[in-house]
Amino acid sequence: MSRTISLAPVLKNIDVDAPPARAFKIFAGFRWWPRSHSILPSKSPQVAVAVEPKVGGRWFERGEDGSECDWGKVLVWEPPRRMVMTWLLDSTFQINPKVVTEVEVTFTAIGVDRTRVVLEHRLFDRHGEEGEKVRAAVDSPDGWAGLLTMFAEAAAA
Repeated sequence: MSRTISLAPVLKNIDVDAPPARAFKIFAGFRWWPRSHSILPSKSPQVAVAVEPKVGGRWFERGEDGSECDWGKVLVWEPPRRMVMTWLLDSTFQINPKVVTEVEVTFTAIGVDRTRVVLEHRLFDRHGEEGEKVRAAVDSPDGWAGLLTMFAEAAAA
């Protein structure tokens, strides 16, 4: 008898010093993304992480040598309120289109010039037995929590 794995999503939130439209634009621009978080097969230094701003658009990174690596696709694009993207990384943080999770990010005004950003990374059960490993990695201080802190610093600049 097989066991059904049900893993809770990773939920992170942060308040940033920017109105929602600016926060959305900065987040979606990914200029805040650390170069150390690269999975380019070519091992070329990362020069950009990008999202094509439309449903069906690519979420990808580009290396100095021009190589690109798709991380996922845009499922929902509703600026300045919400975006949902697929995440194609497996438990070794390599691209694997057989294990698709989702990352949803929402932007809600709090006051005039602040925004609450909520990130939900979900569907880890699609990784099977490796799901908890992936969930733990993205839930660690070096995962989404640290990444959102970097984003908040960029939004405040």
